[in-house]
Amino acid sequence: MTFSSGATTFFTAEWAQAVRVAVDDGPPQEGKLPSYWQWIDRARSGYTATWALGVRETGAYLVLVWKDGTCVDAHITTDPGTADYVLAATETTWHELRAGADPGRVVMYRGLRLESGDVLAFFRVIYFFIESLAALSKVP
Repeated sequence: MTFSSGATTFFTAEWAQAVRVAVDDGPPQEGKLPSYWQWIDRARSGYTATWALGVRETGAYLVLVWKDGTCVDAHITTDPGTADYVLAATETTWHELRAGADPGRVVMYRGLRLESGDVLAFFRVIYFFIESLAALSKVP
């Protein structure tokens, strides 16, 4: 299953692997206070969960599996399965993220919505999620 944005295709197996590497590396640590990145490091330390990030119109999901703070698997599927957190956005929102939209605003204004999972547990690490989404959005 693929999802195209102009000349770029994403939601492919190759893109998922590039995303895994990008979110595991994290975004560039520029423009924010060192204490913010220290918080991210603490939130990520030992983090274990599975995220399914979907496209509403196509039913495609990018599944990211985190184990002990490392993204150990990424794949594309049409079934989010037993993901701890299932989030979905419209194609338009995915295009906006890839064009540089602020991931924090996208989540805050419900462009990417948590559809399944423990809301309180998810939001305890929201900035880690936002920074992972920022890294994901930069993958060509």
